[in-house]
Amino acid sequence: MVGALFGFVGFSALAGLLVTIGVTPALAVSSVTASSSIGIFEGLPEFISIGQLQQRNTLYGKSNGHQVPFATVYSQNRVNLTWDQVSINLKHAVVAGEDRRFYQHGGVDLTSIVRAGVGSVAGGLGDSGGGSTLTMQLVRNIRLAEAQDIKDPKKQAAAIKDAKEVTVSRKLQEMKFAIGLEKKYTKDQILLAYLNIAYFGDATYGVQAAAQHYYDKSAKDLSPTEAASLIAIVQYPESRDLSTPKNYKNNVARRNVILKAMNAQGYISDAVLKAGLAKKVGTSVHLTPAVQGCAAVTAGGAQQFCDYVTSPDMIKSYAFLGSTADKREAAWKTGGYKVFTTINLDLTANAKGKIDQYAPATETRFPLGGVVDSVEPGTGRVIVMTQNKNLTTDNKASTTGPTTYLNYSVDDKYGASKGFQVGSTYKPFTLIDWLDKGHGLNELVNATPRPFPTMTIDGAQQSTVTGDSPAGYTPKNDEGYISGYMTVARATAASVNVAYADMAQQLDLADIKNVAQSLGVHRADGTPLQDNFSSFLGTNEIAPLTMATAYAGIANKGVFCESIVVDKVRAPNGKTIAGQPKSCKQAIDPDVAATAIQALQGVFQAGGTASGALPDSQPTFGKTGTTNDADQIWLNGSTTALTTVTWMGDTSGNHNSLRQYAGPSGQLYSLSRTNLFREIEAVNNTVYSGTAFPTPTGNLVQGTGVNVPTVTGSDVDSAKNLLSGVGLTYVDGGSQESDLPAGQVTATNPTAGSLVPDGSSVTVYTSDGSKSAEVPSVSGKSYGDAANDLKDAGFTNVSVKYTQGDDDQKCDVISSDPGDGTSASKDTTITLTVNGGKDGRDPGNCS
Repeated sequence: MVGALFGFVGFSALAGLLVTIGVTPALAVSSVTASSSIGIFEGLPEFISIGQLQQRNTLYGKSNGHQVPFATVYSQNRVNLTWDQVSINLKHAVVAGEDRRFYQHGGVDLTSIVRAGVGSVAGGLGDSGGGSTLTMQLVRNIRLAEAQDIKDPKKQAAAIKDAKEVTVSRKLQEMKFAIGLEKKYTKDQILLAYLNIAYFGDATYGVQAAAQHYYDKSAKDLSPTEAASLIAIVQYPESRDLSTPKNYKNNVARRNVILKAMNAQGYISDAVLKAGLAKKVGTSVHLTPAVQGCAAVTAGGAQQFCDYVTSPDMIKSYAFLGSTADKREAAWKTGGYKVFTTINLDLTANAKGKIDQYAPATETRFPLGGVVDSVEPGTGRVIVMTQNKNLTTDNKASTTGPTTYLNYSVDDKYGASKGFQVGSTYKPFTLIDWLDKGHGLNELVNATPRPFPTMTIDGAQQSTVTGDSPAGYTPKNDEGYISGYMTVARATAASVNVAYADMAQQLDLADIKNVAQSLGVHRADGTPLQDNFSSFLGTNEIAPLTMATAYAGIANKGVFCESIVVDKVRAPNGKTIAGQPKSCKQAIDPDVAATAIQALQGVFQAGGTASGALPDSQPTFGKTGTTNDADQIWLNGSTTALTTVTWMGDTSGNHNSLRQYAGPSGQLYSLSRTNLFREIEAVNNTVYSGTAFPTPTGNLVQGTGVNVPTVTGSDVDSAKNLLSGVGLTYVDGGSQESDLPAGQVTATNPTAGSLVPDGSSVTVYTSDGSKSAEVPSVSGKSYGDAANDLKDAGFTNVSVKYTQGDDDQKCDVISSDPGDGTSASKDTTITLTVNGGKDGRDPGNCS
């Protein structure tokens, strides 16, 4: 390079140029060529800054009540040091080995250039460094660092090539920038910047990362010999770094040159020199691989949380990193941040152990996924995020094995997962809309399986009839034997699909969707949330974290808080700044939330679908969810202090039923969610202790429905009028055997007194008369004839009551009860009043 430089301006011309621009106090030697070069030199940019160098970002989480680091992520493995944190041995080694006149020159050293020029003429630059001072080397490294920050790959490659290019113009520009640096910064600042920016091979930058990597110690603790070995790397890192023994010979050769230079400069004694020269480099090396990236996280179960926190779209959202997405990306890439996250590492490790136990990633019959997410109501802080499969950075790796690049907890743009159908865990949004419309928990809904030929969507009634469903949408109950009327509270606890279809038909599916959206619910793939005919039963694919934040909003008196993962940050300058701000809004009415919670607590009580899932008496509400094919199984629950969502399912899309496969314990996967949730909550509740939920204060428990009136015994027209008068619809249930007269109302469904929604249908049943008859006219007849007439009419139960009368009318029937011509049940006892003569006794011969 220097030979080419001499070809451009000539040695004497270069010397004259340097003298003229004030680089050296040597005697002026100039020529026309030098004067021409001055114009070129003066036209070059003058200043370059020592910017903030790329370094590590560290994530912290809580463990045993303390913040501890659990992940390191970076673009370049570097830890920037202050002047006092660098060993004096390193400072001496770099000056002695790279630029002995560093503290005398002004950025460009004529003496070094002359020496390099002579070396070049003699046959090569060797270790002379081509006359580049430390300041010039720093310039080159700064330009490389700036080039590496360019996003566009083509522009980045061109900038890196330009920074490395060995030309006269590049050399002149380095000189000009070096002079500018010397004017702007002190010598110590320049030397420190060089030590922090230099590349030490094996993807390691700066002396601190190098000392940790090669010696497993801090840069402030390096011996003279170790310092010399590190500085020996910088000129030719590929052949001199200490990552492999094959480089040791080259490293030692350069190390010894530096040690001798340190001795010559008076930095080390003869004894230290002798010992250093004799030391085998391998005896000091303690190669410590850099542990970086989320896949390298060893804290139990925290890999996916790390992956979420550091995902590109999350980085772009962090306002604490800058005012625009580009600035935030650049700041994160530059690094140096200590990020104090929301994760509780202890609870996460417990959850990881449990999900591994009940949804093992080693399942080979089908790809089984499993997730546990916990969110703090009132803040949205993500306390737990873990899954059964460990993280791999290989996005081409099979997702059927024990590792995956997918983060099942979050949306596609954060973790490449498309979400999962949530089944009946979506029902709370229908329940909330039901209550918000003024209905109550004690109102009856019809759980009998039947078609629903119409549903209302966005104010318009739409037909559900299709070629596959000619009668209309026909949902089924998970438990096929369930039918009939039941309260909404009971339908919720038992998760009765058709009962909820009855509710949904009385509502607007778009309103149910809006309730879900108000609580932050959205599809994981980014497409609009659907409100199709079966959407109220959880057909949308949603991420577990989304469901956790929604349930946390219900638990928080209807106040929804967006999920956050960063509490605070310590910036590279040491300043502590706030993390993600809390973002909350009142999504649903507090009394509606309290009433919904009352019903959802029944899920964990006797007869509920999650009975036995609670470890203690802490008030908890929640919901189970099972998809049609039972390939996705959910159990979501919340106290006032913490919301936890558990999910396990077939991730292949082949709909393998978890009701058909058992885990290692022999228990079906579909049944294991109860144990999984209980054992997770047993630990969670010791850290996050909940309190009682608010008691509903309005009339939402009872609702504003209508009590079914009593119409039994009335005729059909009267029943119709009575029902329509209270806003109910008469439905003919047909006739049934009854002892009431034919045509009279015998029963209703729902029964009299039941609370039903306004406009509900009431099925009315009438008597067929098969069990009743008209009492024949027996008055004035003899007892024997009367008894025969009654028997012929179907009355088999006859009793006699004697009374006083004329002797000549003994044994004649005076009256009957029921009376002549009265309609009565054939089982009714007909009491005959018979003349017993003057003494009113049984004459004894009346039959």
